Amino acid sequence: VVGTALQLLELFVSSLVHLVYGFYIFSTALAGDLSQALNEIRFKSNVIAPVKEEGLIGSTNSDDLPPIVLVHGIFGFGKGRLGGLSYFAGAEKKDERVLVPDLGSLTSIYDRARELFYYLKGGQVDYGEEHSKACGHSQFGRIYEQGHYPEWDEDHPLHFVGHSAGAQVVRVLQQMLADKAFRGYEGTSENWVLSLTSLSGAFNGTTRAYFDGMQPEDGRTMKPVCLLQLLRLGVIVFDWLDISWLKAYYNFGFDHFNMSWKKMGVWGLADCLMGNTGPFASGDWILPDLTIQGSIRLNSHLHTFPETFYFSYATKRTTRIAGFTVPSSILRTHPLLFIRVFQMSQWTHPPDATPPYKGYRDEDWWDNDGALNTISMTHPRLPVEHPSQLVVRDSDCQPLQPGICFSFLIPNCRYYKIVEGDHILFIINRERAGVQFDMIYDSIFQRCRKHVFRKTPMLPNQAHQ
Repeated sequence: VVGTALQLLELFVSSLVHLVYGFYIFSTALAGDLSQALNEIRFKSNVIAPVKEEGLIGSTNSDDLPPIVLVHGIFGFGKGRLGGLSYFAGAEKKDERVLVPDLGSLTSIYDRARELFYYLKGGQVDYGEEHSKACGHSQFGRIYEQGHYPEWDEDHPLHFVGHSAGAQVVRVLQQMLADKAFRGYEGTSENWVLSLTSLSGAFNGTTRAYFDGMQPEDGRTMKPVCLLQLLRLGVIVFDWLDISWLKAYYNFGFDHFNMSWKKMGVWGLADCLMGNTGPFASGDWILPDLTIQGSIRLNSHLHTFPETFYFSYATKRTTRIAGFTVPSSILRTHPLLFIRVFQMSQWTHPPDATPPYKGYRDEDWWDNDGALNTISMTHPRLPVEHPSQLVVRDSDCQPLQPGICFSFLIPNCRYYKIVEGDHILFIINRERAGVQFDMIYDSIFQRCRKHVFRKTPMLPNQAHQ
């Protein structure tokens, strides 16, 4: 009885925290909606300014440059959602050719990777016949009449910047390109991705998924009573009501599951709520992908490719005091994440559950940023560790020959930095991150524009010359 009472108390506290977080996002969106014009003026006249392209292969026309694609994470959104609020806090204004796709905020890594491909190339999203049948949703989704970069191919590769789960989405997309997994596009290859920069990337899962309700025994199913069960009910009702203006404002991305009242009716709603159908029944949503076990399942099929440049910024808001891992700062940690930083720093895997992998130790997973464990963000480690190198200062790495180096980076190796900050340091509210925000994004865009070429690039307007 006491154990059940404690579970209910934890559920109540977690729900309250997430309701406050939801209100924070919603109110921030409304404020951004009302002051959008003012923000435009401020961004143009202040520090948010496009990176100059002086000396870049002799071109001064921004239309000649391949876009940099910013990919949002869980609960994220692209351009045009939430009344014009910028998920990346205006970082997209630092360059004249940046794309911010709107992908499913709770859909699986696989589904989001498919959506990202068609967002760029154009056409109707094809989730794949076999996958769609197995997961119980429509094979085809949204139609992009015009791709946002239809020239995309090996001669016109793209730079990707992914936050949180967005980094793993790009990795899955790159593997799909290597596997030629898109029907009608037999010429795809891994070299369509020139670089991937990860901001607090979810490469190896997170213990927070277990706090929120995923079963640590398998990393696939939810506990009967947990925060995620409340989320599941809310999302199902949201999609079933199918209020057009509300879904235009924000969308969880499950339209291909056809959960609208127009298609499934009342009995379909009941079936979905009981857990018999829908994304939460099939497991085709993002939380199973964010458990340690789910990340291992994903990573077992993903490669680090020799002609792609990888860099990661891993965030940490913990420190060691007298042998204990505790939050490193109260004032500099977002209040909605502080309790999560503390919880995750005390995580212990249930002793009666099989460890997620051989050699697992709780203490390896204690450093965190309130949403992800720092060990998960540096580079893919599970089930096989990929080559990596810690970077403390840029000067720590020696430049290599021109044409194949990423400033101080080499292909086929993942470079990473540890940054003091919480999980939303890079997003939503630029003012809270201060000068660190500009320093990080400026360095990312400058690397993409001035230093990352595997060969002299062919620009779109040169293809027909």
